[in-house]
Amino acid sequence: MFKLCLSFLLYGVAPQWNLLAATFLLVFSVYGINKLTDIKEDEVNNPERVGYVKRVAKALKYAVVLSLVLAVLLSALTSPLAVLVVLFPIVAGALYSIRLIPGYPRLKDITGVKNLIIAVTWANGTAFLPYLVASGVALQKVALIYYFFFMKSMINTILFDVRDIEGDRINGIQTIPVKLGLEKSRALLLLLNSTFIPWIIAAHSLGYFGKYMSVLAFAILNGYAYILYFARRNYRPGKVLDVWVDGEWFYTLSLAMVI
Repeated sequence: MFKLCLSFLLYGVAPQWNLLAATFLLVFSVYGINKLTDIKEDEVNNPERVGYVKRVAKALKYAVVLSLVLAVLLSALTSPLAVLVVLFPIVAGALYSIRLIPGYPRLKDITGVKNLIIAVTWANGTAFLPYLVASGVALQKVALIYYFFFMKSMINTILFDVRDIEGDRINGIQTIPVKLGLEKSRALLLLLNSTFIPWIIAAHSLGYFGKYMSVLAFAILNGYAYILYFARRNYRPGKVLDVWVDGEWFYTLSLAMVI
């Protein structure tokens, strides 16, 4: 929700309450589905959370379904296209989990596909929902906003895989960090974050984002900081990662709102 609100600011339009609420419910639903389906892997990475999820599994399933229904209804207040954007994560998740062609691996079994789908999913919602209520927005600006949220999501999901590398390796899950190892994964993350340098130069040369350029620069520098901090040897996973990385849109949005 905080990420979407920042996107509204970048587009220069007022945040729409129904889209913010729909996004919040959608995030909760996807998060709930993820926790229910990743119990086996999380037994190694986060046993305390697994115990809690098992205790509330039935209630969580009902909450996930109710949240999805409400998210669709709220997005429908804007347009049918908004409904399609909201439903995309569910469709993508289903295609990700099933075997589309007999004899070939599922998408979730292909290294990097999970990260790509997550990044595309959140970039679609964050970039396109505000676009549906904006007017006269140049496609170059839409593309820049989309890339920003896509790449931030891509970096963050790989970073969380770095945190889970031990459990994923034990369970035979071939994530990018498991395949590359810690050193090469850190180098990849730094390279991906560095693509924001030509990105911000292009945005500035086109005259986009005005007073929010400093906020975007902060987000880029913040990316370097948490990559170097969390993708280091002998780091012991804790709640700091969730607060710093998952919570980055809260404090980034707060900075944007005081400028």
